[in-house]
Amino acid sequence: MGPKVCEMKSVLCFGDSNTFGTAPMGALGEEHRWPFDQRWPGVVQAQLGTAWRVVEAGLPGRTIGRDDPLEGADRNALRYLPACLGSHRPLDAVVFMLGTNDLKARFNASAEQIAQGVHGLVDAVLVHTLAGAPAPRVLVLSPAPVLELGCLAGFFTGAQAKAPHMARAMAEVCRSRGVDFLDAGQHVQVSAVDGIHLDADAHRSLGLLVARWLCGEPAPQRGA
Repeated sequence: MGPKVCEMKSVLCFGDSNTFGTAPMGALGEEHRWPFDQRWPGVVQAQLGTAWRVVEAGLPGRTIGRDDPLEGADRNALRYLPACLGSHRPLDAVVFMLGTNDLKARFNASAEQIAQGVHGLVDAVLVHTLAGAPAPRVLVLSPAPVLELGCLAGFFTGAQAKAPHMARAMAEVCRSRGVDFLDAGQHVQVSAVDGIHLDADAHRSLGLLVARWLCGEPAPQRGA
């Protein structure tokens, strides 16, 4: 008798500090992480139960495809993503939420330039799919627009004006690649404490949206 085949489905939730679960920061260095059951991947897990295995891969400071001269090249998603995909395949779905850190003033990138990085994310998923397995479903979430306030405002000078254009630019890339898109900013807002991170209620709302998509509901195609 051969080995028993596990029928549990797997989803990779890949993002930055808002996938890691960093709570809104009242001061620099005051870093706290929401418990797993309050982070949006944990909400997804609770909604789907044992039918799905949720792989959580969030890293504070992560960009879509930029080496960070201050925080390190390991913040570049495209450097780590292939190993992450290879470690957890076969995957049935991949959910990306990135782009916030690319808005930092030191990168001087437009919303359109940032959105082009989504091509690299989609390419990585296709290249690193297990041989003979179907390609995972992909959902790209454009992050909730940032606000220039609180202790992190200095890092994001100019980002508040660019952020509202991110959803439209990402939606266009996703449409061209045939992957699903959801404008998170239509459903949740960043905290007024630091203008970057999500509070527990926003994590719950986001997790419920992603869980419904994994269960077969179409993602709201907003931002175009």
